[in-house]
Amino acid sequence: MNEDHTSKRYAYVTALNIIITVAEFIGGIFSGSLALLSDAVHNLSDVGAVILSFVAHLISRRSRNQNKTFGYQRAETLAAFTNGIILIIISLILFVEAIERFWQPEHIKGGIMLIVAIVGLLANFISMIAMQKDAKKNLNVRSTFVHMFSDALSSVTVVIGAIFIYFWNVTWLDPLLTMLVSLFVLYEAYKITMKAANILMESNPNIDLKQVNKIVLSFPEIKNIHHVHLWRYSDNCIMLDAHVNVDKDLTAGEFEKVTQKIGKELKDKLGINHINFQAECERGRNDDMIAPGYKREN
Repeated sequence: MNEDHTSKRYAYVTALNIIITVAEFIGGIFSGSLALLSDAVHNLSDVGAVILSFVAHLISRRSRNQNKTFGYQRAETLAAFTNGIILIIISLILFVEAIERFWQPEHIKGGIMLIVAIVGLLANFISMIAMQKDAKKNLNVRSTFVHMFSDALSSVTVVIGAIFIYFWNVTWLDPLLTMLVSLFVLYEAYKITMKAANILMESNPNIDLKQVNKIVLSFPEIKNIHHVHLWRYSDNCIMLDAHVNVDKDLTAGEFEKVTQKIGKELKDKLGINHINFQAECERGRNDDMIAPGYKREN
């Protein structure tokens, strides 16, 4: 990922979202549209989200040191998790407000709503395109992209609602569209939050342990693999730590060559790009891959 280009994209998206937010707040107040005001609030949160993502992006580039021996890559995961929680809260608030608007409808000026919604749609679409390139490679950038995508979708629904309100005075469509967008954003935010949470909890990144066992034991020098820990440290790093049983006459040099071959197989077939094996002779020879945990006594 080109850091200079990524930084520029963050700057462009931040500036665009500030403009959108101001325009939609003013337009929402004068038109009386809840959908427009909700979109403005959503965009306001995006300004903070983009800044948070950008700061995390810069921190993640820092080198390892004595205090952070793993480095700072998880700063972006923390930012993605935070952005996901923010999106969930905003979605729920907007959903409740939309329900209340059904029972207390207000007059909406469709003309103002339509003009501001179109401006917001164009700006949101540009922001979404700007962040799309790196969204599949980086969870932090993806969280920002989802913010932008949900804004673009929200703007589309606001434009549709504005057309119906302006020409046919269908005011109930305003809160209905707000509810639909809120549900979509909630779904996307949940996926990002859970993925970030799984990384932070060092969960297995959907890799079949049976395949790990099959690959490792395909090498005759390895008799058993146990005490396995498999986790995704960041978007680009999947780690495996395990104890392996070998014959007592296997030399350190031979063991190193074997583990290098195993590492290549695990990387090529399962995407595991960092392994650490502890060699043992007898201890754990009959143990399973996952050792039973110990419950804390009260």
